[in-house]
Amino acid sequence: MKDISPQLQNQITQFQQVQQQLQSVSAQKFQMDAQMKEMDRTLEELASTPEESDVYRSVGSLLIKVQDKTKVKNDLEESKETLEIRVKALERQEKTLREKFQSLQESINKALGSGQGN
Repeated sequence: MKDISPQLQNQITQFQQVQQQLQSVSAQKFQMDAQMKEMDRTLEELASTPEESDVYRSVGSLLIKVQDKTKVKNDLEESKETLEIRVKALERQEKTLREKFQSLQESINKALGSGQGN
C-alpha cells in the first residue's frame, strides 16, 4: 500500500469525508422524519380532541395551558412545513453525496485494480 499515488490517497481521503458527510446527513434526515411523524400524531390527536378540552404546550420542563387551540394547530402545521422543506433539502444533499460517493468508490476501485498489475 506504500505505492499508492498522492492522487489516489487524496481520493481515498475524499471518499472517507463524503462517507462521513453522508452518514451525518442521513442521521439528520432520520431525526427530522421522526419529528414530522410526531407532529402528525400530535395534529391528529389535537383534531380529535373536543374543543372544550384543555391543551398544554411543553416549554422547557414546564407544561403551560394554552388558551387558543387553533393557534397551537397553526404553529404545529407551520413547523411541519418547515421540517418538510428541510427534509427535502437533506434528500437532495443526500442524493448528491451518494452520487459522489459512488463515483469516488468506482474511481478508487479502478485505480487499485489497474495499479495491482504494476
